Amino acid sequence: MNVSAWCIRNPIAAIMFFVMLCFAGVLGYQNMKVQNFPDLEVPNIVISASLPGASPAQLETDVARKIENSIASLSGLKNIYTKVQDGSATITAEFRLEKPTQEALDEVRSAVQQVRADLPSDVRDPVVSKINIAGSPVLAYAIRSTTMDDEALSWFVDDALNRRLLAVKGVGSVTRVGGVTREVRVALDQAKMTSLGISPADVSRQLQLVQLDTAGGRTDLGTSEQPVRTLATVKSAEQLSAIELSLNGKKIRLDQIAEVKDTVSEQRSAALLNGKPVVGFEISRSKGASEVEAGRGVRAALKEIQMQRPDIELTEAFDFVTPVEEEYNASLVLLMEGALLAVLVVWLFLRDWRATFVSAVALPLSVIPAFIGMNYLGFTINVVTLLALSLVIGILVDDAIVEVENIVRHLRMGKSPYQAAMEAADEIGMAVIATTFALIAVFLPLAFMSGIVGKFFKQFGWTASLAVLASLVVARMLTPMMSAYILKPIVNYVEKEGAIMRWYMKASRWCISHRWITAAAAGAFFIGSLALIPLLPQGFIPPDDNSQTQVYLELSPGTKLQQTKDTAELARNLISKVEHVKSVYTTIGGGTAGTDPFAPGGAAESRKATLTILMTERGTRPRKQIIENNIRKALENVPAVRSKVGLGGSGEKYILALTSEDAIALSTAAAAIEKDLRTIPGLGSIASSASLVRPEVTVRPNFANMADLGVTSAAIGETLRVATVGDYDASLPKLNLSQRQVPIVVRLADDAKTDLPKLERLMVPGSRGPVMLGQVASLELAGGPAVIDRFNRSRNVQFEVELSGVALGDMTAAVEKLPAIQNLPANVKQVTIGDAEVFVELFQSFTLAMAIGVLCIYIVLVLLFKNLLYPVTILAALPLSLGGAFVGLLIAQKSFSMPSLIGLVMLMGVATKNSILLVEYAIEARRGRHATETQPAVPPMSRIDALLDACHKRARPIVMTTIAMGAGMLPIALSWGSADGSFRSPMAVAVIGGLITSTFLSLLVIPAVFTLVDDTPGALKWVWRKVTFGKISADKKLHTAKNK
Repeated sequence: MNVSAWCIRNPIAAIMFFVMLCFAGVLGYQNMKVQNFPDLEVPNIVISASLPGASPAQLETDVARKIENSIASLSGLKNIYTKVQDGSATITAEFRLEKPTQEALDEVRSAVQQVRADLPSDVRDPVVSKINIAGSPVLAYAIRSTTMDDEALSWFVDDALNRRLLAVKGVGSVTRVGGVTREVRVALDQAKMTSLGISPADVSRQLQLVQLDTAGGRTDLGTSEQPVRTLATVKSAEQLSAIELSLNGKKIRLDQIAEVKDTVSEQRSAALLNGKPVVGFEISRSKGASEVEAGRGVRAALKEIQMQRPDIELTEAFDFVTPVEEEYNASLVLLMEGALLAVLVVWLFLRDWRATFVSAVALPLSVIPAFIGMNYLGFTINVVTLLALSLVIGILVDDAIVEVENIVRHLRMGKSPYQAAMEAADEIGMAVIATTFALIAVFLPLAFMSGIVGKFFKQFGWTASLAVLASLVVARMLTPMMSAYILKPIVNYVEKEGAIMRWYMKASRWCISHRWITAAAAGAFFIGSLALIPLLPQGFIPPDDNSQTQVYLELSPGTKLQQTKDTAELARNLISKVEHVKSVYTTIGGGTAGTDPFAPGGAAESRKATLTILMTERGTRPRKQIIENNIRKALENVPAVRSKVGLGGSGEKYILALTSEDAIALSTAAAAIEKDLRTIPGLGSIASSASLVRPEVTVRPNFANMADLGVTSAAIGETLRVATVGDYDASLPKLNLSQRQVPIVVRLADDAKTDLPKLERLMVPGSRGPVMLGQVASLELAGGPAVIDRFNRSRNVQFEVELSGVALGDMTAAVEKLPAIQNLPANVKQVTIGDAEVFVELFQSFTLAMAIGVLCIYIVLVLLFKNLLYPVTILAALPLSLGGAFVGLLIAQKSFSMPSLIGLVMLMGVATKNSILLVEYAIEARRGRHATETQPAVPPMSRIDALLDACHKRARPIVMTTIAMGAGMLPIALSWGSADGSFRSPMAVAVIGGLITSTFLSLLVIPAVFTLVDDTPGALKWVWRKVTFGKISADKKLHTAKNK
């Protein structure tokens, strides 16, 4: 059945069909969320184990290794990353992406549970959770108040603000950064404790047992039953100080041996905005929610809170919502600009507003129905899907252009619009179907790529394929029908060949006549194209140009919070003097805004600070990387600090990892490599995870005295822990208030922690009564590793190198040439992780996808043409597009990266489209056509005449579609609008460059290659006959010789 003819005869049905498609598409569009990237489900599981006060070396031996061994045998496990810090061990199990996340979570949880009995009894039950990529903060605010102190403001954020914001649709969590936490502190008097022979642990445990509400059974008084409760909790610090405890058989009032204060806990984190102390809070979206929707809801809720509380001042410190919204709005503008330019090209060629209108209608009617499939598949409107629609906007009008141009050509023959639409649609139908399915064969394999790249490009492949398929439906159903009823007859048209067409026809004849020279020249062009690849900088993802960046400061282990604050303030003052810097938001010991969601985590430390820098708007400043280089220069004046500049996203850093069982060999190799890395020019800072030595107080027990006095090491450790930082959180007594519980922390006064002799006078419980700590052990200052990094159960050192504009591929090549890398010890290995690993995976996946695409195109064309050789002619156009793409990237100074590869994939479809239009016409012209009800008979042509007629008739639509597609992508290539074009621009540059060469060369080369391919069967038969005839002749001669 001829669909086009049916639609021309039944226009109402066709119109109603598209009305229904558009209605469903609009509904699908409204149901889709606006996000930055699609929500990814990655099977990465995090195990967090904590033992407060334990050193990294102890945790590595007692906890980390045992957990690593327990999960090492799980199926599908790819890597194990471990970070051991003071008091905590974080193990990240990375599984292969094919593994279901819930299955990975259950298996890890089961493995950890089996080894729980082997862990120290004091270790809290390890927490097993999955990484939530969507849980990264999208907004961060700083809050100040003129009427509330730090404690009241912190509680306001934790209570009222938290409850209000979590009620906003799309908000997943609200996390406070900085501020203080209320606690009741029982500061013990060292001298009185020693005189009474009481240890801090005794007071803490006794207070927990006394200050407690418990259930006490049930009574039956009167006609009902009543529960019995023991109410032994106090309501204030004053009441607590009056409590009497039984300690060592003596009745002691708490305020006799300690000072009880309702105060705040020791501050381990801080937040500052432009140098002024504030309380910060970060907001994360929930999975599946829209950043834009959540951001609007949060801003409305905060505006409402500010109206209710005029004393509160809120300042936005980190904003990841506006870039997403800008990207979305700018993408829609780029789509419309591209569509208008494509339509303008049609008008310039046809000079007929009716024909232009028919072509223009195809654009929205191809995009809108695509939303039906996208919504059904659960996709969102994000960078990837918008990229796909931006890419195909030029292609969507192509089919309509080919149909309309062919119909106009028939109109110029003097036919009526109805007859011209019928005949032209029938004539061009096979070519349009072939080009569409060739494009789908290119795009769809991208949806099935493996690895993390495949997770992103699943939506890309499907979106592009759905839009192209919708454009085919429009071109075959709506465009011929509209042409039949909207276009006007063209009478007395005299076609005039322009100078360009006359030159092209001469060139085509020459190329066909000198086909071997043409083929050789095309082959030389392809080889020359490949030679350009080494000249291109290679990378994974181009660095962005958003108006935000971050500076990470790391001070030496043992640094106090105030010292970190002073250093961060010095850095802030220097950064504020850098041109185009608007504000600086500082967080110390907390905050995850802007961090890499894929990076293995660890506990927050008060020696680390993050400065979030807001710059002036894009367009009023140079590229972000230039400003970041200026910031690096400014930070050179900050002493004794490791610094990193940049958000740490893809395209901004290179990670070099070493692993070994031998810690000494590893540290020696790491030192040599760090020295060599600093010789590579153009890099930013180089941060090594090779562990710094931290100061620590070690206790050396005297085992003989301990045995005599009945003292254990566990008792010594517990006494010192409670005396200096208090008991474990779970063991602390609590003060019950109306809306919260306030912990009661029993420990020595602050001055006791600054004096080792005072700690030696602490009383330790023994079997023969309390004894002084100094009688059974000595305290001395020593050192140990501050952090231990492990990779796949071996010690690990990572170098994080700021690329600072250097391409990732160039950096990888430079590292491979370093003397320290080439002369690594046998027991030290280099491991590829991070962007470098994904970079290799990316090229492998795209190479496979492109190979599958070529195979799919060939299969589709074989099925359509019912010939095995003609599709080879069409595929010969593929290499012709590479040269233009590479030259375009070189001229525009873009890297050969993921967006460039996407452009090359698209070029495959476009190049085959042009060839299909030529080859299909030539084949049909050689066959001729029998007379039908609507069309007269067409006699068959010779091969040369058919090819030249194809060149003459199809050159115009090929050039039209090429220029329309290039015009559609021009706004993306030039990065028009407010959005960041860093990612999309290289893709559009590659496509436009490849379009120019592939169109120009395929118009000349394909006819010549067609003749070579067409002669191949005859040549093969001739060779076969020669071989067969020669063999028969030889057999005859041999037979004759034998007879003689």
